Amino acid sequence: MNWWQRLKKNPLARFGAVLLLIFYISVLAADFVAPYDPYDAQANGSLLPPTRVYWNDEAGFDPHVYPTTQGKTELETGDRKLIVDRQKPAWLRLFVQGSPYQMFKFSLPLPPTFQEVEIFGGIPGNLHLFGTSGDAKFNLLGTDEQGRDQFTRLLHGGRISLSIGLLGIAITFPLGMIVGGISGYFGGWTDSIIMRLVEVLMTIPSLYLLVALAAVLPPGLSSSEKFILIVLITSFIAWAGLARVIRGQVLSIKEREFVQAAKAMGGNSFYIILRHVLPQTASYIIISATLAVPSFIVAESVLSLIGLGIQQPDPSWGNMLSLATNASILVLQPWLVWPPALLIILTVLAFNLLGDGLRDALDPRSIRR
Repeated sequence: MNWWQRLKKNPLARFGAVLLLIFYISVLAADFVAPYDPYDAQANGSLLPPTRVYWNDEAGFDPHVYPTTQGKTELETGDRKLIVDRQKPAWLRLFVQGSPYQMFKFSLPLPPTFQEVEIFGGIPGNLHLFGTSGDAKFNLLGTDEQGRDQFTRLLHGGRISLSIGLLGIAITFPLGMIVGGISGYFGGWTDSIIMRLVEVLMTIPSLYLLVALAAVLPPGLSSSEKFILIVLITSFIAWAGLARVIRGQVLSIKEREFVQAAKAMGGNSFYIILRHVLPQTASYIIISATLAVPSFIVAESVLSLIGLGIQQPDPSWGNMLSLATNASILVLQPWLVWPPALLIILTVLAFNLLGDGLRDALDPRSIRR
């Protein structure tokens, strides 16, 4: 039984992989899945709770919602009354068209239960997975303090929070592998110098360094520039531990017969490292990469939470979670806090479950001979 078969038989690893697949597909297709623009504010729609769905009307089963706005705030309790206009029902529909980019158009016929979808320039004009047929908004997870749809911002914010881990390991792991491979292969003074540098980096508290470096960034940076800098900062911290482990593995790998044969044939040292030595560490690299992604996601979330990462109005799970620092939000509008917190927890859990499954599947000691 190969590693793939063992991985598929691990239910926790399958759960983690399916959950990550759902998350990544959802955020990549956020423009289609999310019903609104992440920057658009609804008039009189700040801090609305999740929209209530009414499942039946006079004709039978037909889910619909009503236009909802915020009323006056009760001074004694802090509660805000909702104003629901029951004279203007809006029916929930699949494949609803938003504001189109209009060049030329033709109609795409759909089953009667769906709305007719107009195609602009040969592609759907802001087609959304679901929406309403009237003026009422369907805020699946409510709205924030600016009246922006929380579900839409979660999906668009996930693009940053989920991609930062992949970009981080794309920088960290090649650097750690090459530095660790050179250190272990050459040994001597080269090994001593590199390992002393690694030990210095490993003694630096990562969170404090992130905060210190992020705090001295120029204030005029855009969110995209801050995003790149966060990736670079976290990658600079994370490669040292990987290099140390790779160096230990290379020390034993370089004594094997195929490496000695490559040396005897006059192979270039760097070619031997890249072609023969480092590929032998592939199993460990795959497992470590999977387990390292959550640390990048958490680092971005922490920096954005304390105001040093991605800033409003650009969404990320970290800065959406920053509302948790307001006690009144936790009590009166919990729908603003729990969804981003739950998504971060589930993403970290899914990567850890998948990483543990890969470790069990790729560990040679688990293979029954």
